[in-house]
Amino acid sequence: MYKLIAVEDGLTNVTQALHASGFKTTPLEGKALYNIQAVVVKGDGTNNLSPEWPLKLPVINASGRSAEEVVEVLRDRFS
Repeated sequence: MYKLIAVEDGLTNVTQALHASGFKTTPLEGKALYNIQAVVVKGDGTNNLSPEWPLKLPVINASGRSAEEVVEVLRDRFS
């Protein structure tokens, strides 16, 4: 079964690396967040995670990491 990852806008390189590694992605917005297994954010200080969203899942900060490092972090979380 594939893992669906929500990715913040502006992380195209991370999205491409996730697709190449077999993950599915969705934008970090709207109702699609109810079916995701993790979130990847830029970590630039903006808070895109609304407090009313019932999220209890990994939030990966991509700041200072390569796209490949983000993929490895997610693989470790799901192994």
